[in-house]
Amino acid sequence: MKMNIILMGPPGAGKGTAAKQLKEAFNLVHISTGDMFREAIKEGTELGKLAKTFIDRGDLVPDDVTIGIVKERLAKKDCENGFLLDGFPRTLVQAEALDKLSKEINREIDTVINLECEQDELVRRISGRRVCKNCGAPYHIETMKPKVDGVCDICGGPLFQRADDNEEALKVRLHHYVESTKPLLEYYEKLGLLKNFNSLVGAKTLFDEISQYLKA
Repeated sequence: MKMNIILMGPPGAGKGTAAKQLKEAFNLVHISTGDMFREAIKEGTELGKLAKTFIDRGDLVPDDVTIGIVKERLAKKDCENGFLLDGFPRTLVQAEALDKLSKEINREIDTVINLECEQDELVRRISGRRVCKNCGAPYHIETMKPKVDGVCDICGGPLFQRADDNEEALKVRLHHYVESTKPLLEYYEKLGLLKNFNSLVGAKTLFDEISQYLKA
């Protein structure tokens, strides 16, 4: 089944888990903005070199450069049987540009899956995250506890909480996400591409519901 999908949702809604499941079940190429930047830089494309100058300075990569890199990536042969875009588009300008370029390269978007989740639950999920400082293995103080408190099961490294995973920082991030995402959701709803899913149902049920929708 060939499907070109955009996956949207706030931090903590379960996009990472859903993306992994969908990639495997539907044989999709999973593409994130970070992956695209890293690949373009590694390959030394002109746009990759340009993006690197912004990234090295700690600046956001401008829309026109990001859009160009997306076009390069989606035009590759491995995307011809379907892809899952994660982390792009982030702005209305990017969404409109994606609509145009996807038609140019015959990779039009089939559907936009948006994972919804209440803010209190997002804060609970993300503020409970812990990460191993050595190997990067993920944990959660409620749902994925290590065998020994504060110690990684895999390598024995110390676990820590990322600076932006605290409750106050999260509320600011979520506010910005809602503000920037609302126009995108309205844009895709008008195009008849948007489908909302409640991510509170749990990873397995959520995957089953999305799968049924995609197969219908």
